[in-house]
Amino acid sequence: MNTPFIKNHQFNFIKQQVKNLQSTLMTVSDPKVIEAARYGAQAKIFEQFSDMTNEQKQLFAPLLALKKTEEFQEFVTSLTPYLSSFPKVTEKQIQKLFPKNKKLKTPNLDALNYTALTYIGWIDIATSKMFFVYEQNNQIVGIEGRFTATNKKNVCSLCNGVAEVALFSAITKTKNAKYADYYKAVGNYMCIDSAACNAKIKDLTYLESFIASVLE
Repeated sequence: MNTPFIKNHQFNFIKQQVKNLQSTLMTVSDPKVIEAARYGAQAKIFEQFSDMTNEQKQLFAPLLALKKTEEFQEFVTSLTPYLSSFPKVTEKQIQKLFPKNKKLKTPNLDALNYTALTYIGWIDIATSKMFFVYEQNNQIVGIEGRFTATNKKNVCSLCNGVAEVALFSAITKTKNAKYADYYKAVGNYMCIDSAACNAKIKDLTYLESFIASVLE
């Protein structure tokens, strides 16, 4: 049974390990180095999952034998039935996450590939706002903030890739012993193209820390 268990960011990580292994095979001839690279890639992938079954581990056995370019491609493709989907959300659900935005423009939810999503992000140019929807602790949460286009490439805080970014400034209300209301701005450079960002993100550490800092 093909039970989905690979999240988008994990799939991106796996593809990177496969790419690194393929590069090693193309540039190294020492059998011991190649063997170490194979087992190393497999071990790093296993570390991405806290409770893999033996059946799931067997899916990555081919890493120890892949040689030809087409074999690497076929291996990656063979994992697609096991991709878990980002929870499908409706326009009404999103509107409830941002109740102050009465004229909120949501993305075309029907056009999204939910298995290729770690988060849903979009920009409303009319209001100069950027929105994020994410599943945290089995609950869908939303954050919004101002965005300022930089018209240049930089490192995205979420995917750690170089791309055209915008400065996203979220305002979070936090408790403070001295002031009744205290607001702090949480600013980060983030990809303007959320689809491209989702295709590169391999680690949730910063994303979850950022969202927690905004929602606290």
